[in-house]
Amino acid sequence: MLFNKSHESMKNESQTIEYKKSFGKEVIISLVAFANTNGGRVYVGMDDTGIVSGINIGNETEQRYINEIKVATYPQLIPKTFVHESNGKTALVFEVSEYPVKPVAYKNRYYKRIKNSNHLMNLDEIVDLQQQSLQISYDAYPASSGMEAIHIDLIEKFCSKVNAMGRKMLLDDMNTNLVKLKLVDKEKKVSLAALLLFGDHNYSIHIGRFKSSDTIIDDVLIKDPLIPALDEAMLFIKKHINLSFSFDGSLTRKERWQYPLEAVRELLLNAVVHRDYKNTSDIVIKIFDDRIEFSNPGTIYGNLNIEDLYRDDYVSSIRNKLLAEAFYLLGDIEKFGTGFLRIRKALKEYPEIDFRMEEMGDYFKSVLTCPVVPVQLPEQQSDKHRTSTGQVSDKSMLLEYCQQPKSIKEMMKVFNFKHRETFMNNHLKPLVSSGLIRMTIPEKPTSSKQRYVITEQGINEISTDKTGRR
Repeated sequence: MLFNKSHESMKNESQTIEYKKSFGKEVIISLVAFANTNGGRVYVGMDDTGIVSGINIGNETEQRYINEIKVATYPQLIPKTFVHESNGKTALVFEVSEYPVKPVAYKNRYYKRIKNSNHLMNLDEIVDLQQQSLQISYDAYPASSGMEAIHIDLIEKFCSKVNAMGRKMLLDDMNTNLVKLKLVDKEKKVSLAALLLFGDHNYSIHIGRFKSSDTIIDDVLIKDPLIPALDEAMLFIKKHINLSFSFDGSLTRKERWQYPLEAVRELLLNAVVHRDYKNTSDIVIKIFDDRIEFSNPGTIYGNLNIEDLYRDDYVSSIRNKLLAEAFYLLGDIEKFGTGFLRIRKALKEYPEIDFRMEEMGDYFKSVLTCPVVPVQLPEQQSDKHRTSTGQVSDKSMLLEYCQQPKSIKEMMKVFNFKHRETFMNNHLKPLVSSGLIRMTIPEKPTSSKQRYVITEQGINEISTDKTGRR
């Protein structure tokens, strides 16, 4: 069908527009890429700038080109066509919509559109696109293990928490609940999602605390079922980021973590829920003095790109729907597709922190960066850091002060604390529990000769130079 579009305004090549001077295989590849992405138009008879160079269109030209497109594609593409005219010259325009059943191939090769160019898809991208098209969730596939690998107590705890949250009411019958949630089928075949949530699997979260790119202080490899694994990961992260306290005269403390915990947990959840479980590589989290890096296997799923994730109106595509549903029922996910919006909201109270995302090969990476603040020893603090109500702005100050053994009385005097119990419960005990400082006479905790001194782990917590701190 022919239409005259002589007044149509032209744009640069983009996610949905491509220009070609003549018809050939590159035109068909572009149409395939458009069909596998968001649809688009190929203008034949135009140069790269969108200026009509013109082509000869005979009586059979249009039909011959359409036949070539049909023969070279599977499923067969039949584009709409119309004529574009400018300054007495003619271009032929081919238009395709996003194909409902993907992927579409050009001679057994699959392409997708990224910005203004066509990209050959790898096998994982082809599988992802097919699953997305058929609305199949990868984590719904049967796992290699059976019910013997599932921890029943974790399922019972999960059901209790779901009922307490109130987003779905589950029954007392565990098997019925698992089938209802599609975690187990009627033949009692366990899905990958069920194994990940409640069972023994082969996927890991590897978290490390680094002083530099090649110097690691502490690390942990977490292979637990995902629900307890998330809590274990958060505990490790909290152990290795700063926490400051302030008091307003009452016994109630105000605390401020180096990074908002809501944002940290959202990034952790994102890595767990949206990772590509076809890739058995670890989720890797690196904690540095000035940043936390979250890396997980799998690029952005669906037709989204990095720029979309910075907008508040993006529509999420979910690779692992059963995992997302489970964490939604637990209250960890408020609403599908709002994770990055919640991260940005949490970061509004932390204007000093920079947040960025990127794709690196087959990995997705998120980074929170916090500027490093130089350490001030207690004797060097200004009055605003040592008020009559008592305030310690960073645990590094206490650690620095404990380079030599100090008594509680000495520390309270330096930091201007009036209430021994407050100082003990809110400052000393957390550092002792974390292994950052130790008592010199542990068998006599109430001894008047008791002193507190920094441990080797505590020394690693603070910078050894003058340029920065944890």
